[in-house]
Parts: sequence; C-alpha cells; structure tokens
Amino acid sequence: MRIGLYPGTFDPVTLGHLDIIKRASLLVDRLVIGVAINRDKGPLFSLEERVSMIESECALLSKETGAEIVAHPFENLLIDCARDVGAQVIVRGLRAVSDFEYEFQMVGMNRALDSSVETVFLMAEARHQAIASKLVKEIARLGGDVTKFVTPAVKDALVSRLGK
Repeated sequence: MRIGLYPGTFDPVTLGHLDIIKRASLLVDRLVIGVAINRDKGPLFSLEERVSMIESECALLSKETGAEIVAHPFENLLIDCARDVGAQVIVRGLRAVSDFEYEFQMVGMNRALDSSVETVFLMAEARHQAIASKLVKEIARLGGDVTKFVTPAVKDALVSRLGK
C-alpha cells in the first residue's frame, strides 16, 4: 500500500489545499492529512475544528478518487510523523517560486533524517495559486467575500468565528 502524507496547519483548509489533496490522492492508496499542532502560529481554529473541517471536506474526495483520506494531528518532526503513519511519500504543494526555497531546505533536512521517505511537489492549479490561509483569514476578518477561496462550510465557519 502506497501511503502519502500531506502536512500543514490548514487554518482553515482552502480550495488550494483541497486541489492538492485531490490530486495527491490519485497517486497513493492512502493519503494522511497531517494537521500540525503549531502553537507558534496561533491558529484561528482549534486543532479539533481543523481536523473536523479536513474530515468533512475530504469525505467526498475520498469517494471520488478511491483513496482513503484521513486526518492525523501531529506535533513532532514531520519526518517522525511520516514514520508514525507509514508514509513513503511526503506531498508538498507549491504556489509560487518563493515557496520553493523553503521547501528545498526542508527536503534536504528530511532526507538527512530519513532518506527512505521521498518528497513530491505538486503545483497548485493556476486559479488557486494565490490562495493562502493567512490571506483568507484577513479577507474574512475585514468583511470581504472568501467564496472564491474556500468551500461554503469553511466560509460559514470563518464568518461564525469572526462575526462578519
């Protein structure tokens, strides 16, 4: 069984994330969405809320692609999380060239820690390349329309949380 790990904070999950999840799930039998517990980022949504959003949004994708898609919270090193879930592949999404430099460093460090785990990059679809969770939250916080960036359920969660 080919297992992939797609890590992130997913605060909140965006259409860009879902695009990568859908395409990654076509490459593996089981895709684990590693939901990072990153206290330094001060997420808008709790870990439980982020996991719930991922599970809800991915249920249909799992049926559509035939791959098992599961959410898995983690707070340890990414490479340790990959080992914990049995992943042979870490999936990373790239939006722009500026993402590549950071990702390049991460691949080098992860390969030094465990060369048996490969990293695969997927480019976001052109219409999703500008989407970043941080910007989506800012738009929602200022009363803007985030319909083009998130699903209706995530939009409702943002509006409910931010009161806009």
